This record gives sequence, structure tokens and C-alpha cells, in this order.
Amino acid sequence: MRASALVLAAVLTPALLFAQAPAGVDGRWEGALGVGAGSLRLVIDITKTGDGLLLGTLTSVDQGGVKIPLSSVKPSGDSLRFEVASVGGVYAGLMNADRTRVTGTWTQMGAPAQPLDLVRAAATGQSQAAAAPPAAPAAPSPFGLPFELTTPARPMPFVGDGKTHLVYELHLTNFGAAEVLVTKLEALNGNAPLATFEGAALAGMIRQPGHASVADSRSIPGGGRAIVFLWITLDAGAPVPTSVRHRVSAGSQLLDGGVVSISAPQPIVLSPPLRGSDWLAANGPGNESGHRRAMVPLNGHTAIAQRFAIDWVKLGANGRTFAGDEKDNKTYFAYGSDVLAVADGIVASLKDGIPENVPGATSRAVPITPQTIGGNYIILDIGGGRYAFYAHMQPGSLRVKLGERVRRGQVIGLVGNTGNSTEPHLHFHLSDGNTPLESEGLPYVIGSWEAMRAPNTWERRQNQLPMLNTRVRFPDKP
Repeated sequence: MRASALVLAAVLTPALLFAQAPAGVDGRWEGALGVGAGSLRLVIDITKTGDGLLLGTLTSVDQGGVKIPLSSVKPSGDSLRFEVASVGGVYAGLMNADRTRVTGTWTQMGAPAQPLDLVRAAATGQSQAAAAPPAAPAAPSPFGLPFELTTPARPMPFVGDGKTHLVYELHLTNFGAAEVLVTKLEALNGNAPLATFEGAALAGMIRQPGHASVADSRSIPGGGRAIVFLWITLDAGAPVPTSVRHRVSAGSQLLDGGVVSISAPQPIVLSPPLRGSDWLAANGPGNESGHRRAMVPLNGHTAIAQRFAIDWVKLGANGRTFAGDEKDNKTYFAYGSDVLAVADGIVASLKDGIPENVPGATSRAVPITPQTIGGNYIILDIGGGRYAFYAHMQPGSLRVKLGERVRRGQVIGLVGNTGNSTEPHLHFHLSDGNTPLESEGLPYVIGSWEAMRAPNTWERRQNQLPMLNTRVRFPDKP
């Protein structure tokens, strides 16, 4: 529910160096973004798996130490490039002769590139490259792969960027005693392939609960569970299947199962939650988004209420979300913007009176709990088992009461910076329950809006969902 952003600019962080020149890019790299008291220390860990994949994470030490997966690592000769799709970041640099230092630049969400130098940290303990995943059992069991395949939530097809998408999770539970390396996953419509995932693409889709920092998430220990975050994009004009079957490969062993039926109802068409231009769909719909993987266990149940959530921040001509004092909420372009009802509905729940945060990575005005995470919020019951959740609004700005009927386009509050929020923005998502987190996120589409495809070039979108980091212009009048 917080707006993900890394402060741009760079200064080198001191680090111990290897005595001998390493051969590859795998290992730990350290650097910093920003200068002085405002700098952010970064750690990039790159691991080479037994089958040659390069996987990695970025950790912002001063932002709570959360590990963000690298969506790709691409060395070529003396160059190093990696992407962090969940925050719209790209790093590109050149290594020195002994491959202990990288001089490069960091670019995030279209902002100008800024210098960022990385230094290889000293090796400690076992080489990461030696942490090879185990192979599948050499002697296949006569009972086949000991996996249970389940799909807790049915996908509902929706259109984004002009294509139809199916988004859901496949749970793999290893009921055997031995660790199993999953090498391929196929999604099938009958016997026809819809999508095939293997290698780095598959590794990036799998997470093991409670083991976010595991070197290779494809390798599932005995008694362990892995969650595959599936995002299947259909070819233009391709029919939507009525169900999807899955085929899991572990070496020469295959397992078919985990059939999920496709939801027949179409996504609801909503009006924009905001008005005006230059809104960025930060943390928006995409398989690398932090919202996409925000599986929250509460009261004995897990759900992904934020599966299609968006943190709406507003960009200025400077390419940033604020101009002036970055610690002052009023300098942020989104602050105080009208929040609009996306449909006719009834106010099902609300909270007010939570004070505003000082903008920053770790500053919170109140302790973050399930009751305060959304700050000042409104939930609208818009019918059909659908609930629209608006979070982080200004205290005292809510213009509706519990049980009140609202009209599409009505102003219901103002954008603020409360709850688990780093800066003024509107968190919005749609789910199947009257609760911020204990419900399943549902896709939706917005009736009419425009997407920026080049500077000062806008393309009209009809009945589509804005995707991750899309720059959006909404009508001034809904």
C-alpha cells in the first residue's frame, strides 16, 4: 500500500574487495543512492544457480531491509545490466579490469538517469556460485512427483495494453522427503499450450512462503510449499479458455493437474478514481509488482486483496512526484487531489482521524497494524460482491458517512499520506470483501482514459486496466 520509490543520485559506499579478480558478476555488490544524510545504502546480491541462471535481489538497507527481486540480470563482456521491474528501475554499468567495481547509472520510472557506482563486497563463507540446487530424485517414484497442485482463486480475464490477461496463483506442496527442482511449468488449454515457463522466467515467478531470500525458489524442499504467480497473456484474437491445466516438470518426471476453471463474469467497468493528467500507476498490475505478491495471512486465512492494486502518484514537469521540500506533504503534486467514487454504491466501511506521515521511507505517524495500514480509508459496496477500497486519505477530508449512498464521480475525500504510506498518493483496489486485506483482489477496467506512449503523446484507452507504471490522463469530468 506504500508508494515504492528509490531516491536518485549516487555516492560510493566503502566496501572490502576480493583479493583476486572474480570471474563472474555473481556475489554481493554495495553502493548508495543520494548524498549525505539523505542517501540510501543498497545491496545487490547476485547468485549463479547450478544450471547457470543468474538470479538476484536488491536490498535498500535504509528502507527496512526489504529484498526486492531482480527481474533480470544480463552481463555481457564488461557490462552489467539488471532490471527491477516492480519499481520501474534499470541499472546499466561497466566493470573495471579486475571486475570489482561497476561504474553505471540508475534510471527509475522514466526519470533522468543518475550515476550509481557499485563495489564488490568481500567473500564470506561458501561461494554463492557453489550453492547449486539439487537435481530431481535420480530414481523416479512409481507414484510420480509427490506434489499437490492447487489454485485457490479463479482467474477473471481482463484487458490491459490491448491484450487479454489471466492472473492467478498455483500452489505446489512437496509431500515427499527429498528436495525437488522444478525445471518447467506449462499452462495448457486441453492439449494446446497457452504458456511455457522455465529458466530465469520460472524462477522469478516462484516464491516460497517464509523463505524470500532462498537462492533458487524453484528448488522445493521436502514438506515445503511454493507459490507460482502466474500471469498468462493471450495472443490477440485468441479465445479465452474455459479452464487451464498445468504440467510440472522436474527433470524427466512430469505431473499433470491443478486444473483451474476460468471465471465467466466479465470485469466491472469503473469510472476513474481521480481526475486530470500525469498520474502514474505505481506498483500497478504486473507480475513483478509488490501488490501482486502481497499474500497476507490474517485470522487463519491468506488472500491477495491487492492483486490488481495501484498506488496513484502524480508526476510533475520535473519527472518527480514533488517540487520543493520532500519532507512537506504539500509539495507533492498528488496531495489534496479529489478522490472520486468509481461507481454508484454504499459506504460499507471507513476510518478517519489517523494523522499524516512525514514523507519518507520509514516515518509513520502511528504503528502499522491491520487496523491502521490503510490510514484513513473508505470502502464502497458497488454491488455484485465487489468492494472498492481507497486508502491513505487526509484526516478530516472524508465527505461521506457509513451507510451513505454515493454517486459515480462524486468527491468522497482528498489524497493524503496516512497509514503505511511513504508519500502522498491514493491506493486503490477492488476486492470481493468488505475488508482491506482479508479478501481476494478482483480485476476491473476503467471506461475511458489515456496512456502516454511518448512525451506529449497520449493514446485513448477504452475499458482497459492501466498496467504497471503506465502514465495516465483521466478526463477532467468523469
